[in-house]
Amino acid sequence: MTTKYLFFTGGVVSSVGKGVTAAATGLLLKERGFNVAVQKLDPYINVDPGTMSPYQHGEVYVLDDGAETDLDLGHYERFIDIRLSRVSNFTTGQVYAEVIAKERHGDYLGGTIQVIPHITNEIKRRVALVPRVTGAEIVIVEVGGTVGDIESQPFLEALRQLRNEVGRENCLFVHVTWLPTIGATGEIKTKPTQHSVAALRSMGISPQIIIARADAPVDNGLTEKIALFCDVEKRAVIPMQTAETLYEVPLLLERIGMGELVLEKLELKATRKPDMKPWQKLVAEVKTPKPTVKMALVGKYVELQDAYMSVREAVKHAALANGVEVEIGWVHSADLEKDKGWDVIQSSDGIIVPGGFGSRGIEGKVMAARYARENNVPYLGLCLGMQVMCIEFARNLLDHEDANSSEFDRATEHPVIDLMIDQRSITDMGGTMRLGLYPCLLQKGTKAAAAYGVPSVDERHRHRFEFNNAYRDQFQKAGMVFSGLSPDGKLVEIAELADHPYMVGSQFHPEFLSRPMRPHPLFVGLVKAAKERSKK
Repeated sequence: MTTKYLFFTGGVVSSVGKGVTAAATGLLLKERGFNVAVQKLDPYINVDPGTMSPYQHGEVYVLDDGAETDLDLGHYERFIDIRLSRVSNFTTGQVYAEVIAKERHGDYLGGTIQVIPHITNEIKRRVALVPRVTGAEIVIVEVGGTVGDIESQPFLEALRQLRNEVGRENCLFVHVTWLPTIGATGEIKTKPTQHSVAALRSMGISPQIIIARADAPVDNGLTEKIALFCDVEKRAVIPMQTAETLYEVPLLLERIGMGELVLEKLELKATRKPDMKPWQKLVAEVKTPKPTVKMALVGKYVELQDAYMSVREAVKHAALANGVEVEIGWVHSADLEKDKGWDVIQSSDGIIVPGGFGSRGIEGKVMAARYARENNVPYLGLCLGMQVMCIEFARNLLDHEDANSSEFDRATEHPVIDLMIDQRSITDMGGTMRLGLYPCLLQKGTKAAAAYGVPSVDERHRHRFEFNNAYRDQFQKAGMVFSGLSPDGKLVEIAELADHPYMVGSQFHPEFLSRPMRPHPLFVGLVKAAKERSKK
């Protein structure tokens, strides 16, 4: 069949929920029997988010093939339950880098390089790659940013051209917009949406569906007004009040008829009836009152919780599997160094230390690991969280007082975490780490093996430094168990403490493979141990 395209644009403000809406729509189409793929177009000029500050960008989400991408790809994978690849995300930086490289190579035969047609052609080429690589029947394309941003104009122009090339019957534009409420009167205003659609139409694109997001209920009068002023059918203006939980969004869209409307506009017929019962059950469980377990998340970027989006979601998935509510206490690791934030740690049933880069706040993370070890508090260390657990162990149980990672102290006498040999000559920061899916063999009789219940797993990595094998024997004699190793036995993938209820650290990022219906085993194990501790 001809590939159909569904283009999502955003209006009025950024972070309006485009990614979640696109992901939820993808789920509705998959449930109707279609092979769906998703792509995010990011307007920033960075080549990828790999070198960007989490404060600027939020979480960097890593795919199987090692692509460092936008956190919206996490929403796509979690909702639609698909595995995406690097064709599913590209940036303005990648587009310009490709065009400039071709120009330097002489591919344009001395022609003048322009935004139209050269940049827009490269954007269209990358969009067309998705169905070729994935075999998808429907490709959902989300344009990052907000209509009116100067950065996203080449993307919108490229999609306008693409619509004419593949046929209007094969494209559908969905505009996700925000209806603000005036605090003094409580009145919901549609004018910003009207301006946003006018800006989109000035670029030659008329949206066929408008999703009107609001914090309050949106009545018929407002949807009629939007339909009239924005020249769309009234039934194609879909009110979307902020949901209690993200996972309710697909159910709300299904109830409103989004799935059928999209198929009708794309001239498609469903091959099966959607089964939303698993999602209904999931949302019912989320809303059911449950006993609360307290979890401290000790991070370096906790002011922006989006920096730990997948960790937060993985905790939610594991909480549902354990029949509890997890209340996350956000602790800035640098505060622990100043003797602040310890009340949250001390009142928690479990501790998570997630990944990060750079030396700021590292000692606070080491202190959190020590507290967990000495007080038998369930602990899960993710990437850097595993490394600080090893640093703490070396300092306090092996008496290597200056033990450290050579990332933070190049002169340390005991670099228990060190640079991989093949990383030592690398000077570029972007895309040069150990990235993507790697196998891990689990050692029998360990907590990790018990959690997974299988002999080997494949997990996603994003790091440059590894456990230093010169210290492996010392660690094992003192009670550290290396419960997950690379197939050749050379790399430590999972470390755990033998005489501890649950102190586990993984060199990989398990949060990237957790799903609402299939929570990640290491998170399930952590929450289970924390639940048992809370009972005591």
